[in-house]
Amino acid sequence: MSAVGRAIWFIESHFESDISLEEISEAAGLSRYHLSRIFGLVTGHSISGYIRGRRLSRAVPALLGSSSTILEVALCAGYGSHEAFTRAFRDQFGMTPDAVRRQGHARNLVLLEPIRMDPAHHNDLEPPRFETLQPMLFAGLQEIYPYGGNAAIPSLWQKFNAHFGHISGQKSNVAYGICTHIDGEAEKFRYMAAVEISDADDLPADFATLKLPGQRYVVFAHRGHVSGIPATMNRIFGAWWPTSGLEHGETPDMFERYDERFDPYTGMGVTEIWLPIRA
Repeated sequence: MSAVGRAIWFIESHFESDISLEEISEAAGLSRYHLSRIFGLVTGHSISGYIRGRRLSRAVPALLGSSSTILEVALCAGYGSHEAFTRAFRDQFGMTPDAVRRQGHARNLVLLEPIRMDPAHHNDLEPPRFETLQPMLFAGLQEIYPYGGNAAIPSLWQKFNAHFGHISGQKSNVAYGICTHIDGEAEKFRYMAAVEISDADDLPADFATLKLPGQRYVVFAHRGHVSGIPATMNRIFGAWWPTSGLEHGETPDMFERYDERFDPYTGMGVTEIWLPIRA
């Protein structure tokens, strides 16, 4: 079972009680940051969002098919008050619990069912190579996204591609998608669409810069459409990483490297996934 599969199993077995990200990470065999990242990539949900959605979806039958008060349903779902439950319920489904109870059905609600992880192809991964890079300076556009909310990343690339090729100090025609975690934040990550530069002079006003230390990386190849990267990440962290004996480096979480083998117009080709490791 993959790391995400183990996390989902643990959540499904315990979400009616108060579980922490640390407990889920321990069950999955990954750090909090890396589990949050890979969980969002693979499932399309943040961990807390998945737990919240499952708790609220499980509460719907109790609203419709029991004589329990809404407060009693709220307490069973892990909420301490009618108001907190109503607020979370409305945010999840667009309706209040009272309104759902009055209408007497849930046909217009999108309930979150348990995610079923397909165990097939977890070992269908090309052997990686190892590289050591000197310190690198990057410039580009960056945004902060919730884990699992990375559907907007292509629009960031669309904005960045208007600059690509004529950025001051650009060193090559290789593009990078750099993911870094935000200290103290388990729900969001920072993503930069960038190029390597020789200096930070004369950059566009909305550009950010990032310097990565010299370090060693393990490098995986993803072949096919760029939208399949989450599945490759699941194979890496689900099957390969737990038995590798490696420790993840400090920063970045990872970066994607797009060279001449990738077609940005179609999204097809070879994308390299670089993970920093401790020497």
